[in-house]
Amino acid sequence: MTPHFNHVDIGVLPKLRRVTADDGTRVYETPTGEKYPSVTTVTGLLKRDIILAWRARVGNEEANKISSTAGRRGTRIHTLCEKYLLNEDVTPGWYDIANWVDIKEYLHKIDNIHVLEQPLFSHHLQTAGTVDCIAEYEGKLSVIDFKTSKRNKTKDDIHDYFMQCSAYAVAYEEMTGTPVPNLVILISTDDHGILEFKEKRNPWVSGFKELREKYRTMYSL
Repeated sequence: MTPHFNHVDIGVLPKLRRVTADDGTRVYETPTGEKYPSVTTVTGLLKRDIILAWRARVGNEEANKISSTAGRRGTRIHTLCEKYLLNEDVTPGWYDIANWVDIKEYLHKIDNIHVLEQPLFSHHLQTAGTVDCIAEYEGKLSVIDFKTSKRNKTKDDIHDYFMQCSAYAVAYEEMTGTPVPNLVILISTDDHGILEFKEKRNPWVSGFKELREKYRTMYSL
């Protein structure tokens, strides 16, 4: 059965360009020429030392293999979610069927979609990035992020996800005038089904600002 999700006409948002800064860093360029680091690059500082230690433990070759496999899986699930929310019929590969059956149930909590895979920027936070989805989730306007994980996660494991989504919420309000007070993280796992986390935006914005200042100090950007 073809899905039917309502899409809200919010007009056309300004486009962003991905460019390479002088030091080789990939950044977003706003329509007025500012160059901002991506939201995920900034929030990546939160787990930077943990990831470096993990790479040192397993070796770069194995770490690259694991990261590449996880990245491809995440991209596949993101694509399935996006197409389904665009009211397209989707057929997952056999290796994604169990995860897709699980997450599709949660997608039906979504409606009145404002944007999907939309680049956003904030002059206030001096950052930019591409949000997965902004829509009503259980009737409440939310930033909705789709993740995948091989293992179970708790709220304490994903503070970077909440900060990431809070930055998107601030950027969307700045660009459109529409507040987005809620955050939803849906994590598709192999052994624990879908992990659903719901938070308010405001408590996480200050944490993102602190990381943004740390990034500025480290990279002068």
